[in-house]
Amino acid sequence: VQLQASGGGHVQAGGFLTLVCTVSGSGFKINSMSWYRQAPGKQREMVASLDGGANYADSVAGRFIMYAHYPARRASLRMTNLKPEDTGRYYCNTKTTRYGRTNEEHSEGLGTLVTVSS
Repeated sequence: VQLQASGGGHVQAGGFLTLVCTVSGSGFKINSMSWYRQAPGKQREMVASLDGGANYADSVAGRFIMYAHYPARRASLRMTNLKPEDTGRYYCNTKTTRYGRTNEEHSEGLGTLVTVSS
């Protein structure tokens, strides 16, 4: 399972970005996908997750929307009204199960950098 996140960049506060995550590989099904972020000097936090239902961090609720199409092995994160505190590296995370097995595997890509200036 390999993940590739893209779409990061440098924007002004109030701007928007859409991050995209694509999953490659074969022989597995996707159970859920999530976005995490790591800001300098801060703890890593879950930003958005689609795992049966949608979950968002309080800090992004109402500004970020996550979409996913598991058969297409793709997820996106639409981020609007960006704030400087949204700056960080955003990672796409997935939980998968290989066909014929029952254990769940977690995978994560290298992430994409988002910088929001005031």
